[in-house]
Amino acid sequence: MKNLNLFVELTRLNKPIGYMLLFWPCLWGLALSYDFNNNLNDFYKYTVFFFLGSILMRSAGCIVNDIVDKNFDNKVQRTKNRPIASGKISVSLGIFCSAFLCFLAFLVLLNFNKLTIFLAIASMPFAFSYPLMKRYTYWPQLFLGITFNYGIILGWSAIQGSLSIEPIVFYIAAIFWTLGYDTIYGFQDIKDDEIIGIKSTSIKFKNKPKLFLNICYSVFIILIFVVGIIMKFNYLYSIFLLIPLCHLFFFQIKKLDIKSGQNCLKIFKSNNLFGLLIFINILIGKISIL
Repeated sequence: MKNLNLFVELTRLNKPIGYMLLFWPCLWGLALSYDFNNNLNDFYKYTVFFFLGSILMRSAGCIVNDIVDKNFDNKVQRTKNRPIASGKISVSLGIFCSAFLCFLAFLVLLNFNKLTIFLAIASMPFAFSYPLMKRYTYWPQLFLGITFNYGIILGWSAIQGSLSIEPIVFYIAAIFWTLGYDTIYGFQDIKDDEIIGIKSTSIKFKNKPKLFLNICYSVFIILIFVVGIIMKFNYLYSIFLLIPLCHLFFFQIKKLDIKSGQNCLKIFKSNNLFGLLIFINILIGKISIL
């Protein structure tokens, strides 16, 4: 049980918000591309595959992140007790676990078409270089957005077997969503990060956080509205878009207190609900044109 608990801590399986933020973009891309007039069996099948892939790849990514950041994590109050930073799990064992999880993810990936397999493999350099970015740029959240929202592209290609402008615009929109929510997340560690020299958008925009978040979330809303126009969604899509819009601007931004780590974490976790709202919104848009 002790070893199992360490594995759960290492992979953050006890913190589902991480793999859900990876999973929602996959489901968005899948819902955008799927013809709901057809049998839903393929939709359910790919949903399960994407969910499993999200858990496996996020778990592997957490291990890589902890290995790369072990000398930083042990200096930050929130992360100093992580298994690798605290020495409870060795780096070599961490590498083995990460490689095994990636192998399992690859077995899941083999259930997709050739284009999706190629695109997923092509994204790996972004996924595993992200932890290094905080050393060199104030924009590591941008690289996280590029990585975490790639599922939109994969979800679309899994069904269509090709790429189109719709998922690309939605993908760009989602990158700005991640820029916002991960900046909020970063405010928890801003004092420790400044001391040890870690860079982030949280530090870069600490004096004007709400202005930055307003810009990010505005771009996100505008671009997914544009996707609705391109895909000729019914007016119901635009009306129900007001719900996630209110969540972003009246809950996440208005109620944000960057000096309260608990407040930042609560708002960050609310993006799981936001992911569901966007998924429902896509379904409303799709159903309205059937």
